[in-house]
Amino acid sequence: MSATSRELLKNSVQETLDITSTQFSRDDSSRPGILEFQQMVLSYYNNYGREMAWRNTTDPYLILVSEIMLQQTQVERVKIKFPEFIAAFPDFASLAVAPLDKVLTVWQGMGYNRRAIALQKCAVRVIHEYCGILPADVDILTTFPGIGRATASSIAAFAFNLPVVFIETNIRRVFIHFFISGTDTVNDADLLPIVEQALYQKNPRVWYWALMDLGSALKKTVPNPNRRSVHYLKQSPFEGSDREIRGTIIRMLLAEPGMSEKQLLAIRIEDPARIKKILAVLISEGFIVKQKNRFFLAGK
Repeated sequence: MSATSRELLKNSVQETLDITSTQFSRDDSSRPGILEFQQMVLSYYNNYGREMAWRNTTDPYLILVSEIMLQQTQVERVKIKFPEFIAAFPDFASLAVAPLDKVLTVWQGMGYNRRAIALQKCAVRVIHEYCGILPADVDILTTFPGIGRATASSIAAFAFNLPVVFIETNIRRVFIHFFISGTDTVNDADLLPIVEQALYQKNPRVWYWALMDLGSALKKTVPNPNRRSVHYLKQSPFEGSDREIRGTIIRMLLAEPGMSEKQLLAIRIEDPARIKKILAVLISEGFIVKQKNRFFLAGK
């Protein structure tokens, strides 16, 4: 844990439990009290909290970038790509005016390229509508491209330390494991009142860091509690998927702008209709444009 994180934790908690086991076993017939639960979660973070560059800042831009990256990408991958992206686009202003091909080039390796376009659109909106200052309001943030309620709440907690109440995959895992038993159909609506009651109001930023780290550890130490959630979805295989084909098209056009449809159809020569459909979707989403039967990245 960084010195900054330790200082935040030191200032936010008066007493912690001595947690020596990372197995998180509990008696299924009983639930922890809220104070006991808070102490356990914060104690876990004090001992095992993860190092992440975006936890050493409260800069809303840096936190926005990290949260968009973390939506569908593993933490270890984001740790590599985050500093590269920030070095190329250090603030809202630089990202807002960057050519799309440069943004996508730096984004390569992250997957889900539409997040890069959404992130740039967020930067443009912040510059043009909010004088370069990201609004500290969850409801406003949810109107930004690519930002749902959970991401907006994460940004509010980590950038502005607001006492928001929300659920994401790691938070869900923690609360199902410690507070829900006897059912395999857990709805987030059942968890939200518990999440709200348990919220550590003195420092929501550290609290949600701690919950997310504990949830990540739980996945490795107990059968995944999220399988008991009605919101649980197993990601489909990447190989052979439309996601893989989309990424291939973007990489090809980054390397060789102005490719013909015939060249791009060669990606799946046995299924040209599928490639044409994906090309049409990429055009509609603003990734690429078609000019005189040649394809280019938008803004190239």
